[in-house]
Amino acid sequence: MAKWLNDSMTQLQQPRVLVRVGLGLLLLADLVMAAVVFKPWAASAADLDRQVTSLRQQLRNRQGALESLRALVSKIESARAEGDRFLGAYFMSRRTASSTMVDELQTLAQKAGIKQKEAAYIFEPVEGSETISMMSVTANYEGAFADLMQFINLLDRSPKFLILESLTAAPQQSGLTLSVSMKLNSFVRDEGQQGGAL
Repeated sequence: MAKWLNDSMTQLQQPRVLVRVGLGLLLLADLVMAAVVFKPWAASAADLDRQVTSLRQQLRNRQGALESLRALVSKIESARAEGDRFLGAYFMSRRTASSTMVDELQTLAQKAGIKQKEAAYIFEPVEGSETISMMSVTANYEGAFADLMQFINLLDRSPKFLILESLTAAPQQSGLTLSVSMKLNSFVRDEGQQGGAL
């Protein structure tokens, strides 16, 4: 018996046997870990039903979130299209803004019966936008008070989206005619030259 025990101990000390024992222990550890992770003893039909129900609920939640995102994208695209239509309708192109403004102001002045004098314009960038600028027009006119009021009314109803920033009027020596100086603002799109005179 002692000899058999001694022979067994000698065989266990050989490298090949030690490697086999080590591999056996690793295999046993892998089987234990697999049993802990997969829990084959706990996968009853009720557990599987609960997992399926949970996964279906997650799927419904994600589909709802996807539909919300699609609706949001649709609203954003609609708002962008509306914004582009607004810009196209009410904001002048920078290339033609000065000549369009000259024509508009002359037409309105003639309709109102006032005389247009000198005018100047300047383009200023709008903070936060690379495609929109503000065109400021300083113009001088002469006319009667009633004609001036009609001119302001026509400016207010102009489709060119004109903003009257300031207006000063002073009577001339005759007392029947006013000298009027006003500053108008309008928004323009695109790029162009930076200033000039009308």
